[in-house]
Amino acid sequence: MARRERKINRQQRSAGLAQRPFAKVRNPYPYMEILSSDQIEAIHAASLKVLRDTGMNFLLPEAVEILRAAGADVDPDGVRVRFDPAFVEEKIRTVPSRFELHARNPAHNVTVGDDWTVFMLMGSAPNATDIDSGRRTGNFADYLNFIRLGQSINICHTIGGYPVEPVDLPVTTRHLDAIGAMIRLSDKVLYGYALGTERMADAIELARIARGIDHETLLSEPSVMTVVNTNSPLQLDRPMLQGMIEMARHNQPVILTPFTLAGAMAPITIAGALVQQNAEALAGMVFSQVVNPGAPIIYGSFTSNVDMKSGAPAFGTPEFARSLLASGQLARRYGVPWRGSNVNASNAADEQATYESMMSIWPCMLAHCNMVKHSFGWLEGGLAVSYEKVILDAEMLQMMAAFFEPIETDADSLAIEAIDQVGPGNHFFQSPHTMSRYESAFYSPILSDWQNFENWQDAGSVEATQRANRIWKSLLETYEEPPIDPAILAEVDAFIARRKEEGGAPPL
Repeated sequence: MARRERKINRQQRSAGLAQRPFAKVRNPYPYMEILSSDQIEAIHAASLKVLRDTGMNFLLPEAVEILRAAGADVDPDGVRVRFDPAFVEEKIRTVPSRFELHARNPAHNVTVGDDWTVFMLMGSAPNATDIDSGRRTGNFADYLNFIRLGQSINICHTIGGYPVEPVDLPVTTRHLDAIGAMIRLSDKVLYGYALGTERMADAIELARIARGIDHETLLSEPSVMTVVNTNSPLQLDRPMLQGMIEMARHNQPVILTPFTLAGAMAPITIAGALVQQNAEALAGMVFSQVVNPGAPIIYGSFTSNVDMKSGAPAFGTPEFARSLLASGQLARRYGVPWRGSNVNASNAADEQATYESMMSIWPCMLAHCNMVKHSFGWLEGGLAVSYEKVILDAEMLQMMAAFFEPIETDADSLAIEAIDQVGPGNHFFQSPHTMSRYESAFYSPILSDWQNFENWQDAGSVEATQRANRIWKSLLETYEEPPIDPAILAEVDAFIARRKEEGGAPPL
């Protein structure tokens, strides 16, 4: 494996790139808390009141019966479920605070929970875009390229879904081709979509085959993840619930995420939107624990606002940042891992996309977000994934990882002897203390162009987005498929062929 890592590094250097090695990211700093403990308790109490008095719709009869049998109150319509506060408190106690997610390459396993942060590739965009060819509808060719980029970028820890939806594949078997390609082109943690029982079951089985493990091992070693979005306000849809049941029964992690945009699908006040988000997240956590106590589940936060003039979602706003910080506090209140996002509302990989992303990334970091969805490539409020934005995001997140490194204060780092040797009025450029650390002292950028204006102008005045365009092309040119046991790949292919012959999954 070390030889493989060196080979990758040589390829990246030859392409003019500088990347940090793949590594887990741990946040060593104190949490930033935006709300007092009394305010957090007020949101918690209000959420429990919503679940008790208003309740939540579960649009799958099987799910309703599971909750009824566990002691939840079901309305005569067989859809609305109400939860006693004590019932909620009891059930969420079994949610694990931390777990390991297993990749087919063990070197790419990640830890979810505590102070660990996982950066995930963009997921679920309907369009792809780059500055050469512009915007186009999602297709399999772009899908494959984005998976290759996710594999090539070391700060990208996991594949976070289909980076772009390959709509040129048949809908009943699309998931089979997409996950099959994910297995072949990447050895990082896999992802499947909770769109009904069959698609989720296929994703779980493909993850098991890819890792070469038996079913018993799969149950104890989570190997594939998914997102379940509530249909806010206060509703969980049939396919989401079917996928959630399948994942919980196999002990695989679900990122339960309310889609609470203040002023549209949630109250216009931040506090009200957080109450609804929290109520929906608690209901989802309760359901997963009723299905299988101890099943891993992540508290998902996606509360932002809409532009009230147009109704368009707004991301990277102060409201989004404050909601993230508060969500981190709520998740810690329950002792569960939580998810945030690196999102923006810009239509291009430009300055707006970058500063709105930074307004998204910083609160995730300050509140110790465990899983950052859409870490690489998000544009247009999620309607497009951008090749250039993938690289811009990689640069920002590498900087965050470097920011988390401890400041050494040993005698050599304090540099008293070096200061004495240089003395007043001189410089440190040729100091032995400097020269011995010449290549390793500082963060090494993949994108930044640290030149004076004259040299930059002579080189063609290439801006960051244009440099990002060059870099993603270099990564694809030097990409190599990660090794996989031919017997495992043959079993993957055989499973996909059999499921296609059976018809795949029914249309939604």
